[in-house]
Amino acid sequence: MYVLTIDQRGSTRDRDRVPELLAELTSLGFPSFERSVGDELQGVVDQAGQAVDAALHALRSGHWYVGIGLGEAVVPDGGSPREGIGSAFVAARHAVEFAKGAGSRVPLSVVAGMLATGAAEEDGMATERPDTHGQGTDPAAEAVAACADAQAVLRLIARLRQERTAPQWKLVDTLNELTAAAPHGIQKLAAERLGVSEQSVSRTLIRAGWQEELAARPAAARLLEFAHRSVAAAHGAAGAKGGGN
Repeated sequence: MYVLTIDQRGSTRDRDRVPELLAELTSLGFPSFERSVGDELQGVVDQAGQAVDAALHALRSGHWYVGIGLGEAVVPDGGSPREGIGSAFVAARHAVEFAKGAGSRVPLSVVAGMLATGAAEEDGMATERPDTHGQGTDPAAEAVAACADAQAVLRLIARLRQERTAPQWKLVDTLNELTAAAPHGIQKLAAERLGVSEQSVSRTLIRAGWQEELAARPAAARLLEFAHRSVAAAHGAAGAKGGGN
């Protein structure tokens, strides 16, 4: 599973935006998210694509730090994410803290959970791609590299989305709404609904990078899923090594 910790930016100078984001995530099909503490939300999702969707939606407004933790996650049946245990919860906490230190970069981080004790655990908390040249196939390093790859692509998509203007978002939102109801001929339908020409719709979509986002989202999900498998493999390798000692 994928654990997301989402913390409000500048909350001491802003209103409480948690109820608003919770309502939005619920409307998008993520009812498991809830306030964890203060101005922070936490949620657990089963699929990489769901983690991508939730993270990118939160980043859209610019009001949130987003951390994605990969590793073991156990939530009681019908229980709250606050009752969850496992390395993915710890990783998500580290991830959101790393996101707060992103500076001018998109405030999102993907972090591998505890891979083992000692040095490997510290490696598992890295957020930049390590130099694995000449290191063979060390599972911990590979897991960290996979997380960094997923993080990089997610940040690129989020940057593209954050640079859209209000009119561009109005068109993109209209297209997304129409796609759910009628996947064919949506640009013509969007032009009719917005009272503009199809040529104007095409030009705006190019500037908004809509097609590029549609193409990149599945890639980000696959990278995140691969990172999840890599973390699990590293965890298993660390356990086997520990058992062999």
